[in-house]
Amino acid sequence: MRYRLIALDMDGTLLRRGKEISAETRRSLAEAADRGIHIILATGRPYRDALPYAEDLGLQMPMVINNGSEIWESPARLHSRHELPAKEVCRLLDLAARFGRDVRYWAHTVSGRVDETNLPRDPASLQWLQFGIHASRREVLAEIFEETKSWGAFEISNSHPLNIEFNAPGISKASGLEEVCQILHVPMDETVAVGDSLNDLAMIARAGFGVAMGNAQEEVKRAADWIAPTNEEDGVAEVIRRYLLGEDKMYK
Repeated sequence: MRYRLIALDMDGTLLRRGKEISAETRRSLAEAADRGIHIILATGRPYRDALPYAEDLGLQMPMVINNGSEIWESPARLHSRHELPAKEVCRLLDLAARFGRDVRYWAHTVSGRVDETNLPRDPASLQWLQFGIHASRREVLAEIFEETKSWGAFEISNSHPLNIEFNAPGISKASGLEEVCQILHVPMDETVAVGDSLNDLAMIARAGFGVAMGNAQEEVKRAADWIAPTNEEDGVAEVIRRYLLGEDKMYK
């Protein structure tokens, strides 16, 4: 199989612990781009946090933002936006308040980040893209997960074992990758997806070839076609060398 597109999670995948991209990964990305391979950022980060990395790498490709809530056709042009209903966000805010100091929350809106320090008096006045809850105790997180799952109102994932992240139903990095494939006219089975957390799980499962980082959560590893070295060991560069540049002919 010849893979024509690679979709990369950022934190824990493309980025090292210090939030930088290694020289080896940069070299591999540059060679892949030179060979005409599409390089896509697929992140839970908001647009303003992902854009500097796209610009640094010289990418003019689409981006999957906020776990699929926004798809950018290029770093300068929005393609689509999938918002969380404000009434459901209000339910999440009430739930977070019920748990008090056991949790903290954050959210990304079209106008910027919202947390306990800047929540507006009227939450319905904002366009909500993604909502997240962090709990310091796993039993609290499990209780929140079970309750919110029962509502049937969200796509639920995480980017860290102590987080829960909420997007609109059916919206994920996988749905985002499908939109990108339509934009670029690339079949899904000619894509490689790489990630480390539950917000990457659906994308990894749906791509033509799914890769979990060596530092990935165990559920992600179980769903992957291959497990790469960790983000500290240039795992993304290894994926590119093996499956996109074919240096050792280890194709699926």
